[in-house]
Amino acid sequence: MGRSRSRLLVPLVSAAMLMVAACGGGGGSGSGGQGAASGEKIKLTVGLFGDFGFGPLYEEFKKTHPNIEIEERQAAFADHHTNLAARLATGAGAADVEAIEVGYISSFTAQPDKFVNLRDYGAGEREKDYLDWKWKQGLAKDGSTIVGLGTDVGGLAMCYRRDLFEKAGLPSDRDEVSQLWPTWEKYIEVGKKFTEKAPEGAKFFDGPGEIFRAMIGQAPVGVYDENDNIVVATNPHVKQAWDLSVQMIQAGLSAKIGAFTPEWNTGFAKGSFATVVCPAWMTAYIQDQAKNAAGKWDIAAIPGGAGNSGGSHLTVPKQGKHHKEAAELVMFLTSPENQAKVFKSTGNFPSIPALYDQPDIQDFKKEFFNNAPVGKIFSDAARNLKPQHLGPKEGDVRTAIGNGLTRVEQGKQSPDEAWQQVLKDVEKIR
Repeated sequence: MGRSRSRLLVPLVSAAMLMVAACGGGGGSGSGGQGAASGEKIKLTVGLFGDFGFGPLYEEFKKTHPNIEIEERQAAFADHHTNLAARLATGAGAADVEAIEVGYISSFTAQPDKFVNLRDYGAGEREKDYLDWKWKQGLAKDGSTIVGLGTDVGGLAMCYRRDLFEKAGLPSDRDEVSQLWPTWEKYIEVGKKFTEKAPEGAKFFDGPGEIFRAMIGQAPVGVYDENDNIVVATNPHVKQAWDLSVQMIQAGLSAKIGAFTPEWNTGFAKGSFATVVCPAWMTAYIQDQAKNAAGKWDIAAIPGGAGNSGGSHLTVPKQGKHHKEAAELVMFLTSPENQAKVFKSTGNFPSIPALYDQPDIQDFKKEFFNNAPVGKIFSDAARNLKPQHLGPKEGDVRTAIGNGLTRVEQGKQSPDEAWQQVLKDVEKIR
């Protein structure tokens, strides 16, 4: 995601995964993939989920490529990835450039024959720019095919409402708030204190989806092991995150709102919850949905240490007609200079570590978030996170878990019943 977008777990995952809109595009269905003749007028389609902040960059690109028209298409997050898979399978309908979120990237890098190898267009020279783990996420298993170039990473923080904390008798200074919750267990304790004196209509957090995802993202091993085996049933970190999520639900801390739903948007506007898991791209989303809350939001450390939630890659499906121009656009949009521009305009944090110490990033603040030093906060988050292996059906697995938590939250199943069904549902994913 980064962006008003990203992520995984229906409510949970939906929340996490349903983040704003995604795309699917029909960029030509030809298979030749030759560059356009000099001066030939061509149209490139770009398939995204949500606003990646590319609009101004398209105009810059067209200054050096005056023969190119760019059409951006957006669709819902889950639909975007489902549609892309279908279009690759049928060989028609994909955009010339397609974004893929980190939760799904492994399922597409496993199909290198469906994508242009960006190495053929000079992308190999970009390896030195990237965080090592981010670069590797965009590679096919053969290690030589570059399926996608990274746009951003989702190093974690926690956004919170200063005014709601103050009304509940809690500290509101970002450093003091960070010290309140070094662990998720402490976060629950703070939530209980908040609930005792919470303003009417305000809950401690939105829903368990993004929180569960954050906890899993902090673990050394997530829902897959390094050999692409699903380990939900055997990895204690998954069950621990489940149990903590259930504790939060049972303590009445949740507003029971799924992320990236209309209710979620309304919740931001009304101040229905006091905290929300906050990768860098989330800051732009909050600012857009809570326009009248400038200065009321702030950013603290995430409980449990560093982790990652979201981030994307740009790819060029082979079925497009203009491989050369599409690859040039991908290279342009993901350049260090343009990743820095996107961060400052929308919040999506760069995948390029050399940028992190530059003054215009390190010293960048957001007035909306009480002048929080977002450049420093998310630079530290990106540096400190430990990458986790993501399996080919990562999104589907997390969605199954998210559905289980939703059933608990809605009172449709007991935690034990929901967990057993999760294990059965995950067992069917191949």
